[in-house]
Amino acid sequence: MARYTGPKTKIARKFGEAIFGDDKNFEKRNYPPGQHGNNRRRGKKSEYAMQLQEKQKAKYTYGILERQFRNLFKKASATSGITGEILLQLCESRLDNVVFRMGLSNSRNGARQLVSHRHITVNDELVSIPSYSVKEGDVISVREKSKSLTVIQDALANNSKVYEWLTFNADNLTGEFVKAPERIQIPENINEQFIVELYSK
Repeated sequence: MARYTGPKTKIARKFGEAIFGDDKNFEKRNYPPGQHGNNRRRGKKSEYAMQLQEKQKAKYTYGILERQFRNLFKKASATSGITGEILLQLCESRLDNVVFRMGLSNSRNGARQLVSHRHITVNDELVSIPSYSVKEGDVISVREKSKSLTVIQDALANNSKVYEWLTFNADNLTGEFVKAPERIQIPENINEQFIVELYSK
């Protein structure tokens, strides 16, 4: 199962955002890495550099590698509508992301692990593929044997976020993917138009 396993704070500092979630080290040094830190003179970025940076940011944010991300873009391009918005909707519809949004994990990496370790069901069927695409009306649950997991209980205790496109019942740890979110509902700071322009070259 391919995924990024390298340094996270370094990547977050590169983008100037805590894209992997709360990070104490990032808060201490929230400027690009390197010997001269913030003092280093950085020239104006080219159009290509800005487009590439947005693509990299989206990939790291959602935990998707290049081939998967390119395939998502192809799927978004073949679907009628605004390509950039559809691309982000496809990313948000991944099972690991939905588990994260429901508050069952504090990070997407943790959510990915819950899915791959067979703790999550979709419509009462066990699904262990983090990239599984959730559809409108799908019911996502924590399987009965896993409901007492400390990592899930701790995550729920620290979660206060509510998303309009999801419903979640904390009593039975079951939620529903009501619909794909509109762009304005997706909180990630990503300029999807730059990604579309990059892949369209």
